[in-house]
Amino acid sequence: MKKVDVLARAHSCKRVLTQTIVLAIATLVCFVGLALAHPQTAAAYPFWAQQTAPETPREATGRIVCANCHLASKVTEIEVPQSVLPDTVFSAVVKVPYDLSVQQVSSDGELDSLQVGAVLMLPEGFKIAPEERIPEELLEEIDDLDDYETYTEDDENVIIIGPLPGEEYQEIIFPVLSPDPRTDKNIHFGKYAIHVGGNRGRGQVYPTGENSNNNVYKASTAGTIALITNLVDSDDEVVGYVVTIQPADGEAVAEEIPLGPQLIVSEGQEVAAGDPLTNNPNVGGFGQADTEIVLQSASRIKWLMAFIAATILSQILLILKKKQIEKVQAAEMNL
Repeated sequence: MKKVDVLARAHSCKRVLTQTIVLAIATLVCFVGLALAHPQTAAAYPFWAQQTAPETPREATGRIVCANCHLASKVTEIEVPQSVLPDTVFSAVVKVPYDLSVQQVSSDGELDSLQVGAVLMLPEGFKIAPEERIPEELLEEIDDLDDYETYTEDDENVIIIGPLPGEEYQEIIFPVLSPDPRTDKNIHFGKYAIHVGGNRGRGQVYPTGENSNNNVYKASTAGTIALITNLVDSDDEVVGYVVTIQPADGEAVAEEIPLGPQLIVSEGQEVAAGDPLTNNPNVGGFGQADTEIVLQSASRIKWLMAFIAATILSQILLILKKKQIEKVQAAEMNL
């Protein structure tokens, strides 16, 4: 009897453990499903780039993956020193300019101020400087070091930041610490490339492939606008429009348009396939830039200065010697 009781208890514990594991897996699947079903609630750029390109934000073609969702092209600039010494802190300034008077369409269709973000790809060994190494004047220009995040856990040289309020961050400052080849044998003196991408405003495509409401919506078929009605949710709240297009032949096609873009068509209007049904609400965009920086050796600079000084001194001595010879020749001619 005791052996039977022990086996029964073991089977009971195994059954409870199995149920717990199944429940945990079901809960995880539920959360993932909700995240995919409602992408609007997820964190904004540039974090979504990590979902589409988890290893590196720069494709083999040189394009940064933010361009997959931010389809409009805008200017992005970067300023770094021409050269830096090992184990020193310098600032990399990323400029994300745009017209501050414009507003973007938010996910609920309301107008809101633009936000900005950036991804900075530094050379191997470069990273965000620790707070104790940053000079006070540079630290005053930076609000919070926690805003900077590495693109992956293993790559400290690839940093992302955002979203940040665009009115305050037309220029995003990255405090960067250069590596020291004397302590890291994988680092060498020389010229290195830096890549940067900057965006302002929301994208036109979510990482899941769905279009955002920050988009132009077009007619999928040719025909006549037969009806325009409100699109409502389960709580009878208006969440968009339904534009019904009646082709010359066949059944009517209903185009669902979320709040945000403004309709530019009316009932009874003829449209062709591909004609816009709304305006283009996008006022932002993405841009990328490339630059170079030299990791300079202090001893090389000293030897260069010594060489320049020696060259100048040699030239002076040659001129003095030439003058001396000219005086001797003039004296001999007078004799």
